[in-house]
Amino acid sequence: MIDNKKLDVAIPASVDKLQSLFGNAPEVAVVLGSGWAGAVSHVQEPQSLPYTELPAFPQPKVEGHVNEVVVGHIGGQRVIFLRGRAHTYETGDCTGMAGALRTLKTWGVKLLLQTNASGSLRGHMPPGSLMLIADHINAPQRSPLVGEQGSHRFVDMVNAYDADLRKHALALAKRENLMLGEGVYCWALGPQFETAAEIRMFAAWGADAVGMSTVPETILARHAGLKVMGIALMTNMAAGLSAEALTHDLTLKQAQMSGERAAGFLAALVASLKDVAL
Repeated sequence: MIDNKKLDVAIPASVDKLQSLFGNAPEVAVVLGSGWAGAVSHVQEPQSLPYTELPAFPQPKVEGHVNEVVVGHIGGQRVIFLRGRAHTYETGDCTGMAGALRTLKTWGVKLLLQTNASGSLRGHMPPGSLMLIADHINAPQRSPLVGEQGSHRFVDMVNAYDADLRKHALALAKRENLMLGEGVYCWALGPQFETAAEIRMFAAWGADAVGMSTVPETILARHAGLKVMGIALMTNMAAGLSAEALTHDLTLKQAQMSGERAAGFLAALVASLKDVAL
């Protein structure tokens, strides 16, 4: 459950720190999942700040995450990158990103662009593929908004992943001659990988990819009033769809192999948002 009394102190302190160091907020914030870290190399005049300096931010402890923000611009678009996220499987708490996302909204950010590493449920999206998230399935049926008060907690999740921004991303991918799929992301709690039977069930539900993040952040972001986009990097075929044994090392290895192309498209997408009304 979100500790709103604690966040009432931590969020203004975090906003003050960001404002004092970086000035006014960029419109775009990007959460970098596994395999996406290379996007930071595209940032011009980068400035960084560790999460330890931001009291409303989490301290994730998953390999592959650096736990800092990086602010700068790509082309004409200012952006803040979040290098690290809190996963529900770390503590069982799905509210871990509440303080960070509410800080971004209070500071003045308008769009949360999420990235992640996922398992593919579809043969036409093999490892290395990118998928624009059109919708999601909350398989654990857990919400970071449990305990919130008032009618504002009843968040409309239709068009949670902004339809106009998805059209923009698909058009950009076409111009860049990059194959960008579009589909439904299924959140599984983890940290264990899914069974083959679970994957068959998720596929029957209509899921195209599965992973252990993103959905709680989307719920929190929509509750805060942020627009949301999401892109998944397929790092493996899901359980039962390949003879390869699933391990965290495997997903990190594939993420590194495909990361340069993914990061290049992400940088182009961020730059292109300067021409989009957010």
